[in-house]
Amino acid sequence: MRKPNRRALPTIIGVSVLTTLAANVAVLVAHGQGDQGESAWEDKRAQFVAASMNSRLSPGAVAPLGKRLTPHVLVAAPATLPAEVVEKVRGAKGVHGVEVVDAVQGMVGGKRAGLLGVDPSTFRNYTPKPTAKSDALWRNVAAGDVAISFTMGSDGGVKLGSQVPVGGKQYQTQLRVGAYATMGISDVDAVISHATAQAMGMPTGNAMLISVPKAKPAAFIKKLRKMLPKQAKAVEVNPAIDYPKADSGNVPTSRGQVMTAGQVQTVIRAAYTRLGWPYVWGGESEAEHGYDCSGLMQYAFARAGIRLPRVAADQARAGWIIPYGKAEPGDMLIWANDPTAPGYISHIALYLGNGKMIAAPRTGTVVQVQNVYTRNMRGAVRVSPQAAARIAG
Repeated sequence: MRKPNRRALPTIIGVSVLTTLAANVAVLVAHGQGDQGESAWEDKRAQFVAASMNSRLSPGAVAPLGKRLTPHVLVAAPATLPAEVVEKVRGAKGVHGVEVVDAVQGMVGGKRAGLLGVDPSTFRNYTPKPTAKSDALWRNVAAGDVAISFTMGSDGGVKLGSQVPVGGKQYQTQLRVGAYATMGISDVDAVISHATAQAMGMPTGNAMLISVPKAKPAAFIKKLRKMLPKQAKAVEVNPAIDYPKADSGNVPTSRGQVMTAGQVQTVIRAAYTRLGWPYVWGGESEAEHGYDCSGLMQYAFARAGIRLPRVAADQARAGWIIPYGKAEPGDMLIWANDPTAPGYISHIALYLGNGKMIAAPRTGTVVQVQNVYTRNMRGAVRVSPQAAARIAG
């Protein structure tokens, strides 16, 4: 679903780390149960832990799930965050928890991905409930496996249990894909243990997740920046998408808030020019020889002069969420298909009207016109060019 291009995670080339950081980070979306029962989700989740009985570690090697915390702010730096800074943040007013991690942009199975090195015993408390609850998943990570996001595995074609190269462009290590496990932060597609990260040469403790449930993240970040090293960046892990009630009539009109009729036609025509192009996870232009679902949206809207953010979870906030029954041509349709993070927006397509859409479905398919399906759909996005540009950064 993504080729991160505006992230707060530094990039690793071989075992070295670049010191420049992007300006923004993607969002954390609500982890609601959606319209399926808990037992149905349990059955689905069980399918996404690969070879869980093959872990070399005992059940007691990873601590059981503790109190779950929602991360609201992500801090990333090119080098280790000083211990005194971390402790100062822990003691700041309103902070309920701080989790220090190793963070880079790396390569996983030949694909560019946000990669975290974590302590499985504590980091699990900051992940979506289905991911957090899986003891087998975290034992696999502790034993040296890599856990990848559901979209990277399901849509990107990286198979559970397979061996994939993980690291930088120059130096990579073969790791087993131990689980599909979305972490709820849309620029993080892969997680390994801290020990594995250090063996690969990743920076140590250069990022942290902060839970501040009763504070406004923007106001907290303003105060936080005074505590951080000069090159560290703090960005909001955005709040849940606000879905309207089914009978909501609060649909915006023109007056500069939404696209013009000409822009709508340009977007649709541009999407049609990509028909037949292969699905490529992370693809957003001809340079990648194909497109993924959000890359296709970014390409088509750019032709009309509208800057969309890169990933589906961000694109879902690029305007107003409206019920599918009120959708019009040029709206984007969004789905939460990820059983490891119910409610997380993992797929997006362009609505054409009359029950049709243009979409890039998954690896092995091409950009195509499809009938709209409503299972796991979370509505339509009436795009606001101004909101899109603001989120795109």
